[in-house]
Amino acid sequence: MTRLVPETARSLSRSVSRGIGRVTETALGPYQTAVVRIGFSATWLLFLLREFPHRQELYGPDGPWSWDLAQQLIADNGAFTVLMWSSSQVWFELVYVLAVLAGLLLLLGWRTRTVSVLFMVGVLSLQNRSIFMGDGGDNVLHLMSLYLVFTRCGQVWSLDARRARKARARMALGGDPAPDRVGPVLWVVLGVLLLGGIAAGKLDGDPLVPVILWGMWLVQGVWWVVARPGQGGEPRTLLDIVGNLVHNAALFVIMAEACLIYATAGWYKIQGSRWQDGTAVYYPLHLDYFSPWPALSDLMSSSGTMVMLVTYGTVAVQVAFPFTLFNRRVKNILLAVMMTEHAVIAVVLGLPFFSLAMIAADAVFLPTSFLRRLGDGVARARVRLLARLPRNARAAPDQEASGAADESAVDETAQPPHVGFTA
Repeated sequence: MTRLVPETARSLSRSVSRGIGRVTETALGPYQTAVVRIGFSATWLLFLLREFPHRQELYGPDGPWSWDLAQQLIADNGAFTVLMWSSSQVWFELVYVLAVLAGLLLLLGWRTRTVSVLFMVGVLSLQNRSIFMGDGGDNVLHLMSLYLVFTRCGQVWSLDARRARKARARMALGGDPAPDRVGPVLWVVLGVLLLGGIAAGKLDGDPLVPVILWGMWLVQGVWWVVARPGQGGEPRTLLDIVGNLVHNAALFVIMAEACLIYATAGWYKIQGSRWQDGTAVYYPLHLDYFSPWPALSDLMSSSGTMVMLVTYGTVAVQVAFPFTLFNRRVKNILLAVMMTEHAVIAVVLGLPFFSLAMIAADAVFLPTSFLRRLGDGVARARVRLLARLPRNARAAPDQEASGAADESAVDETAQPPHVGFTA
């Protein structure tokens, strides 16, 4: 017995050391954070593009939720939105277009450290301007836009990763990586804009907002100076450790948030009589607003068995999902069921962006092996697509496609070097 105690202590100590080393030395889940980045940026981008003809009614200064009402509400809740800086129509159009651009750039993974902050500002600005214009998915997007800022979501499947791969190839051949000119210029421009906003008194509402924005701006500058190619030493190592810790903590928060959403929704449904007798599913199928395909809605609601299965199946899946994380196989099966359910909701109830937001949140639990196969499949499809184009319309597709395939096959524990402002 006396020998077992030291053995157990040493084993526990080794396990703790390995865990600490893994959390500090590696940004975990590069494929999961990449697919979350792509999912939420695509959801936001598609929403803004679809609602572009109706943008005035949703968020414009002359919309139903008027400028005065928005001012009164924001004065009470202290929400952040740059749309309240001016009632000018030009300012509204500029913010809307920049929100679209930020969503597109984050989807492509271009300068993800900086663009993720701009993406967050765009989401908060538009949603806080008119908080009654969402369908539930906007709340998830609102939260995830905050969490994505703290993740290294551009390690794979991004333009940043491709730029880092090219820099590694040049350095492997004995050459010097191309100097990063875009990063410093972008940093200076954003600093000037932030300084102008403070000088104009536009950030006087919540004192934490300018502190957070200035902090992010300074971190960007310090990271670029220390993490340039060829730089090393203790400052670089320290920044890598801090960056990994922040990334892993944000990834854990994203996973916990998804579990919390399902757990609270499931247990809330159990307490309500409408989910016990099936009316919570039956009545929405007969509302015009939630019936884009009336024939399909009538077909589902006409079967009592179908309504019962959907009702109790939804509650069971939502309540059980957080507990299935301890069993990989059961979790993957339940994850496929939930994603299928959200796809059905998108079609039957006409809530595509709510469903896309929830599927993007669910994607953080997808296994790495599946995501790698998905990336390989996309790379092969890209090769076949480029092969059908005229020869003068494709420049060295084989080289780029092979690079994309190599990128999707990178080991999860590999830590890409940081080039400029890449993630």
